[in-house]
Amino acid sequence: MPFLYKRLLLTALFLILAVYRAASPSTKHIVIFEPPALEPFRRLMNAIGYVETMNNPALYNPAEQAAGIFQIRPIRLEDYNRRTGSKYTMKDLYDTKISEKIFIYYANLIGPYNPELIARNWNGSGHMTKYYWKRIKEYL
Repeated sequence: MPFLYKRLLLTALFLILAVYRAASPSTKHIVIFEPPALEPFRRLMNAIGYVETMNNPALYNPAEQAAGIFQIRPIRLEDYNRRTGSKYTMKDLYDTKISEKIFIYYANLIGPYNPELIARNWNGSGHMTKYYWKRIKEYL
């Protein structure tokens, strides 16, 4: 009986090691995936872009001299350039990435936790910003 017991124990141990070896990876590599970028303003930017231009970066409003997807006016562009040391022109605002960069700069001054304040400040000031926010919320 002890011989049979030893043989059974060795067979079980052999099977356990074989299964463990088969289940373990043959190489010792760690694969790290790059996480998606955090974009706390993405939904708000999409909503504002839709309300302003239906997300068309090629639009220009001659009445306000506003350009690009977010309809950035010359005074805001001048303020942005002065604060950041940039030298963007109104023609640059047709590039969505540049317009997003400018929007994010001003949104960051408020922070990601108050989209209403960001949207209303983006639109300007006064009581009409309440209506603007109502329109933005439809697309959030």
